[in-house]
Amino acid sequence: MEKILKDLLYTPTHEWVKIENNKAKIGITDYAQHSLGSVVFVDLPNIGSTFGQFDPFGAVESVKAASDLLMPITGKVIAVNEALLSQPELLNEDAFANWVIEVEVSDAAEVSKLLSPEAYQKTLH
Repeated sequence: MEKILKDLLYTPTHEWVKIENNKAKIGITDYAQHSLGSVVFVDLPNIGSTFGQFDPFGAVESVKAASDLLMPITGKVIAVNEALLSQPELLNEDAFANWVIEVEVSDAAEVSKLLSPEAYQKTLH
């Protein structure tokens, strides 16, 4: 059974987002890392880049497949998890502890388009 944290919001494309004030940490879900298998590469955006909600902002590659990462909420990238560049397998070890990017949120109203933990759980079956 995939782990779903109750204090996060989710996308149908298996990203999670944790919003605190006007900042959001974004990562991939436990379901996503299980589906991908062993992660071998993470493509991260540049700090300062801006993305709209659901725009591709990077990619995760595994031994099985490559998958685009989609932005859960419009914002400007203010931090990237550089540890993933040399240790992409951290996403397999704990997808929730190892965020991918942090953004400054541009439009907090977009939260209404994200999934609650319960709604996300229903998309998995």
